[in-house]
Amino acid sequence: MKNSKSLKTYLVLWITQTFSALGSGMTNYALVLWLYMKNGSALETSLLAVCSYAPYVLMSIFAGTLSDRWNKKYTMLVCDLTAALGTLAVLLLIKTNALCPWHLYLLNAVNGLMNTVQQPAGEVAATLLVPEKYYQKTSGLRSFSQSLNSILTPVLASVLFSFGGIDNVIMVDLVTFAVAFFSLLFFIKIPENDIPEKENESFWTSAKQGLLWLKNEPPVLYLMMFLACINFPASVYDTVLPAMVLSKTGNENILGVINACAGIASLAGSVLAAVIPAPKNRVRSICITLFISMSTENFLLAFGKTPFIWCIGAILGWIVIPMMNADMDVIFRNKIPVEMQGRVFSCRNTLQFFTIPLGFLSGGVLVDKVFEPLMETVPEESLLSLLFGTGKGSGAAMLFFVIGIIGVMICVFFSIKLRKFMRGTDDKKSA
Repeated sequence: MKNSKSLKTYLVLWITQTFSALGSGMTNYALVLWLYMKNGSALETSLLAVCSYAPYVLMSIFAGTLSDRWNKKYTMLVCDLTAALGTLAVLLLIKTNALCPWHLYLLNAVNGLMNTVQQPAGEVAATLLVPEKYYQKTSGLRSFSQSLNSILTPVLASVLFSFGGIDNVIMVDLVTFAVAFFSLLFFIKIPENDIPEKENESFWTSAKQGLLWLKNEPPVLYLMMFLACINFPASVYDTVLPAMVLSKTGNENILGVINACAGIASLAGSVLAAVIPAPKNRVRSICITLFISMSTENFLLAFGKTPFIWCIGAILGWIVIPMMNADMDVIFRNKIPVEMQGRVFSCRNTLQFFTIPLGFLSGGVLVDKVFEPLMETVPEESLLSLLFGTGKGSGAAMLFFVIGIIGVMICVFFSIKLRKFMRGTDDKKSA
């Protein structure tokens, strides 16, 4: 039975996992800085994210079945411990001056695989621990912690990286892991599903149940496809931002400030998501917030010539995202039966996130092989140079303009389609 006591348990889990996520985020951020400053290649740094997301996307459908069958607490513990051992291996390689890019790709692949299994287990654990009336507020809390980490991660990682090197960042990561690991091990009890697994159901049949459920719930499936399309330009953005800022300024602290502004905006949006009344139409709210995000940040990054303008773009682009996430979270938790959530969330991870590694890889290729070489051939007095600047980084700025156009077109298309789809659904119900 969900009660106030279980909510307190969830809050302990949320706080300690947030602390651990901060350490992990700092390490990931420092590794991007280390690799880009070593080789200056957007493609090489984008491969870090590709290696992280590829196993996450490819294996998620099967991970959901494992998550529904396995003990949630022990699944999370094993995944956390495995990822920490990989991080420790990187620290040892740094101490012996043997760290190479392929080591980082392997580490990210292992971490991505662990996250594949852990994420649906964590999603179901949250559902089991949180009373339904608190879904909106706890979704706001998760957005709040993610936003706070977005603020602290670049700032703390940049400071530690500048003064102590990447090994100091990893040491902090290991400390935060230890706090979360032992808190979960000794102080948090996660109940298991009350509904038993079908005894004679095979692993493959069980894995297909998530896809079959989505087939019978087209509104949820359509929203996932919307987010899948948006995730492509959004992940290109993640690759292009450090390439443009570091190339134009040569200062990792400016990149940290821009990311911190995005985090501050997300933090403000998280507070709004937790306290404002629920929207009457969550689908319409999702469409509006994504349109605002896509139609502001990318264009200000493309045309802005100063870090101040880039920071304004980051604020406008990220302040609405927590409200979108809260709407999506409430829709999914209310629609999907708890005994199916591990499998359906895992299917979502494949269907909604498969465009992310494609976006990361495309962003690296487009910056290094297309837009930067293109801008090198453009005369300084041309319109393109006037719009996007000159020198290294101008091609990345031009790519921001392109993904801004793509993002706006996706939002307009799906807003029209979803409006027609929901109207058709309402007509069928009234009939």
